Amino acid sequence: MVLSPGPNMIYLVSRSISQGRRAGLVSLTGVATAFLVYLVAVTAGVAAVFSVVPVLYTAIKLAGAGYLLWLAWKAVKPGGTAVFAPQQLPPDPPRRLFAMGFLTCLLNPKIAIMYVSLLPQFVAPERGHIAVQSLVLGLTQIVIAVTLNGLIAMSAGSIAGFLNRRPAWLRVQRYVMGTVLAGLAVHIAADRAKAVAV
Repeated sequence: MVLSPGPNMIYLVSRSISQGRRAGLVSLTGVATAFLVYLVAVTAGVAAVFSVVPVLYTAIKLAGAGYLLWLAWKAVKPGGTAVFAPQQLPPDPPRRLFAMGFLTCLLNPKIAIMYVSLLPQFVAPERGHIAVQSLVLGLTQIVIAVTLNGLIAMSAGSIAGFLNRRPAWLRVQRYVMGTVLAGLAVHIAADRAKAVAV
């Protein structure tokens, strides 16, 4: 999911190509901060609401599956998402870079769906304290996301040049990503597990 093009990645790549690596990394700190906001919310008990109101949990889960299918379709359709052909952005000061990274992630439906409906699927009450499991899962996701997005921001220009010269690689990346997203969507939609309280 981290490698699937979404608002975060598109913003970071665009910013890195338009304003340089440092700007991309400053923006990434805003993205990472928004990840932490979601993690705190989930660990503090958002999942508990879903255990009390199971219909809401099911609705969010199905909406998440639908959104992942939509991302999969956007990836594989002709002329699908090309994250490394970003729009040019005007230069911004560090404070604005941080704020835009933060808001882009905070308002990113993919991240909201992941924290609210995907991560709880991997929490098992028999394995110990649920809040601790949520925290560990979330921190693992944040480390992976920040590491990969940081690498992408640092090498966005080189990757964009490489892929623009090799359209076959872009197609393969899009189809692999689309298949993974569709598989996750089907798994989420078919899972009959109930929400667990934190």
